[in-house]
Amino acid sequence: MFLSDHANTVELRPIGYQFAAAQQSDGDDGNWLDIGGTVTTAEGSWSFVDPSLLTHEARRVAVWLRAVAAGTVPLTRPDDEGYVSPDTWFTEPVLAFSLADRNEAGAVVRLHLSLEASPPWQQGEDRADIYQYFVEFTVDAAALIRAADDWDLALAPFPTR
Repeated sequence: MFLSDHANTVELRPIGYQFAAAQQSDGDDGNWLDIGGTVTTAEGSWSFVDPSLLTHEARRVAVWLRAVAAGTVPLTRPDDEGYVSPDTWFTEPVLAFSLADRNEAGAVVRLHLSLEASPPWQQGEDRADIYQYFVEFTVDAAALIRAADDWDLALAPFPTR
């Protein structure tokens, strides 16, 4: 999945099962996917690989992107203290999504990057709170649908076991 605007780019891709030899009877342990990401912002570029999504959670990403394209996802505003809670999050708090705005150009999507997915300058003591480091992208509906289709295609080799 690739999202980009004039300021930021991100590519997310499933790499494989965390435990390649796991069996169906292993439950969630057999369904963790290593997700790779490459992010470029004005602050810098970085890459990560982390077992951050279960197979069924990974499929929710494309559903959410299509819902944003259709205009059915509500905006997520910061609370009174400025904390932004994502509207789509997963078991591991590494990746999450929220919708910042809608305008004539399309949607402003936030990709929240925490823990292992956060940039190097947000590691250690300088680490932002969970979900509070995010990258925003202004993308049109066609780009969201394309990203969802690409994500579904990339997930095809990784069914729930």
